[in-house]
Amino acid sequence: MTGERWAGRRLTVQSWIRLVLALMALLVVVGSVIGSGLLQRTASVTDHLLLDIEPAQTEAYRLQAALVNQETGIRGYAIAADRQFLDPYAQGKTDEAHAAARMRALIGDRPELLDDLQTVETRAAEWRRTYAEPLVAGVKPGRPRTIDQATAERGKKAFDRIRSAAVKQNAGLAAAAQDGRDQLRSSRKVRDAVLIAMVVVFLATGVVLTILIRVLVARPLEDLQIATRRVARGDFDHVITGGGPADLTAVATDVENMRQRIVAELASSREQQEILTRQAADLDAQAVELRRSNAELEQFAYVASHDLQEPLRKVASFCQLLEKRYGDQLDDRARQYIDFAVDGAKRMQILINDLLTFSRVGRVNDARLPVDLDQVLGKALVNLDSAVTDSGARVDRPDELPRIVGDPTLMTMLWQNLVGNAVKFRHPERPPHIRITCERDPENLDAWRLCVTDNGIGIPAEFEDKVFVIFQRLHSRDAYGGTGIGLALCKKIVEYHGGHIWIDTSHTDGTRFCFTLPSTDAGDTLPAGTEDKALI
Repeated sequence: MTGERWAGRRLTVQSWIRLVLALMALLVVVGSVIGSGLLQRTASVTDHLLLDIEPAQTEAYRLQAALVNQETGIRGYAIAADRQFLDPYAQGKTDEAHAAARMRALIGDRPELLDDLQTVETRAAEWRRTYAEPLVAGVKPGRPRTIDQATAERGKKAFDRIRSAAVKQNAGLAAAAQDGRDQLRSSRKVRDAVLIAMVVVFLATGVVLTILIRVLVARPLEDLQIATRRVARGDFDHVITGGGPADLTAVATDVENMRQRIVAELASSREQQEILTRQAADLDAQAVELRRSNAELEQFAYVASHDLQEPLRKVASFCQLLEKRYGDQLDDRARQYIDFAVDGAKRMQILINDLLTFSRVGRVNDARLPVDLDQVLGKALVNLDSAVTDSGARVDRPDELPRIVGDPTLMTMLWQNLVGNAVKFRHPERPPHIRITCERDPENLDAWRLCVTDNGIGIPAEFEDKVFVIFQRLHSRDAYGGTGIGLALCKKIVEYHGGHIWIDTSHTDGTRFCFTLPSTDAGDTLPAGTEDKALI
């Protein structure tokens, strides 16, 4: 049993099937060769019987009839002495020669039959020589002759010898025909037996193949199926063992390896689940803490917007009152100190307002509305109208901008900061020229890429990341005003809307800010009319 299992495992299912099919093919070839030989033998016996023996029997009957015709013609001529009675004799001799020649052609491969034919011909020639021809010579035409008893007896004995030879010939031909029939019958029996044996062998081969498939394929597959279902129902510790041919054993081994991997992954996932559960608990605690912190931040924002600004207004107001009431008693240095205090209080108030604005992005309103970028850009330009007019700036904008989903107020602030910076940081030797463009983002076709390009003083490449950090300034307050929050606010607004903002350092004649915004529809196209229109 162990050797059988070992032999079964050395071959694959395909190898077993090929082996059985090869045996069946061998049986088909052997059976075909044997069957072909039997069919050829049967055909040969049949042809010999039908084309040789039976026609030879017919010719033998013709030969004997020709001899009888000769004997009848001789007798009639001897009685009537009429030459016309010799016609059957002459025709009989011709028929005898023709029949004998035909028989020799048919039975040339049968010496015993040729001997019988030769005997008949010899005795017929002897009868003609000793009886018929002398009798013909002794009869004169027109003078009938009475045959004496001795001559008649001698002729009868000679022809009886012919008859006995013919009888023997007929018996030999009959025996040859019977032998052919026996051979034909035997060949048919052997042929039928071989065909039946081939059918039985094919059926047996089919049974053996069925048993092999059952033992080598079906049963191992059932065992594998039972084992895998057991594992699938949750018994992950059940070991899957293989059996049968090599390929099924390999499949079982692979399934067992997969089970082990799944068990390992399951254990790992359970550990990860425990870790995630702990992390979720920590996140929940952090969320509670974050909500508390946000509440405190809201409270701080309220305090910063009300309580902290009130002392600043008082400082600025009383400093201005002090200058107004005691201005004639103060020297220039004192009035300068008062101006510094008032300016510091105002700048502190502006800084607080900007910080409040920065902290409220995406936290206070959290609006998600359809926003027409063209409309909010128009609002921003209206707010910057005095700065644009005073600087003599020219703003080129597309005829139409797309619509997005977001906060209209924040988008207005975004445009106002970017265009305002382009006006603020203008080149001293040329009026500002600001160009706004819009196109599909080449890296993400589901987003828009918008750019604000100016011909101002520009930003060095080494500061392209620093400018988006809050309170980071590249110039002194005396050269350019501001709190250093504008670009940080722009970055926060863009990221809040799902995009990103950067400086295009490839543009060297000024500054180019580019940012992306998600499209409301992936199938949107760039609005018609890409021509820019100028605002003076």
